[in-house]
Amino acid sequence: MMTGPMIDVHCHILPGMDDGPSDLHESLEMAEIASKGGIRQIIATPHVSGGKYSPQDISQRTDQFNRLLKQNRISVQVYPGAEVSVSLDPILFPKYTLNNTNYILLEFPHGHLPSYAGKLLLWLCSKGLKPVIAHPERNYSVIRSPEILLKLLNNNIYVQITAASITGDFGVDIKYCADFLLDSGKVDLIASDAHSMQFRTPAISEAVAVAAKKIGNRAAQRLVSTNPAALLAGEEIHSNVDR
Repeated sequence: MMTGPMIDVHCHILPGMDDGPSDLHESLEMAEIASKGGIRQIIATPHVSGGKYSPQDISQRTDQFNRLLKQNRISVQVYPGAEVSVSLDPILFPKYTLNNTNYILLEFPHGHLPSYAGKLLLWLCSKGLKPVIAHPERNYSVIRSPEILLKLLNNNIYVQITAASITGDFGVDIKYCADFLLDSGKVDLIASDAHSMQFRTPAISEAVAVAAKKIGNRAAQRLVSTNPAALLAGEEIHSNVDR
């Protein structure tokens, strides 16, 4: 059974940005669902691919939303972040980290892992950044051969999988891949990747319960509490196993 507050490190909750909620009302509804589900902290991660949203814009919108959450007595704190497409100019990557730490949430194309993926990850590490690979279990190349992902990992590269992948909402193949990564001990974070009230709400407790049956409650809680807290603070994430 899941106990204690949880942190959602990947959530499209800011209104009127990217493909997340279209208006403030829906954003507040999402925050209410998150709060009722035991989530107390959320990193807002709008898609960044062409520099459409500046870090300052994301930070300002996050501050505005936090004030509204307080006014509406919703017990959730939101932090600035981004889901950065690998198509973005790499020079801009350091500007779009999670809560101004050295962790950066990276999104690869869903259809494949680019041939340059390994070099990009190592380059980011050489610049002092800590890449967090977003939902690799939903990448077609990884689904076909999860070992491809494992070859890219080292102690400064992290894996975040989607709660809905664990519960099977994306289908059998993606669930199998998520289970494989959990069993291998390569998952560092579970997040909602919520986008709206209709398309993935910010709920992760069911996924944690499913994961706990595979890897144990303590390990499952680490993926939604201990590790996300370390990320938020810019501290080291301790993986379940050595890479």
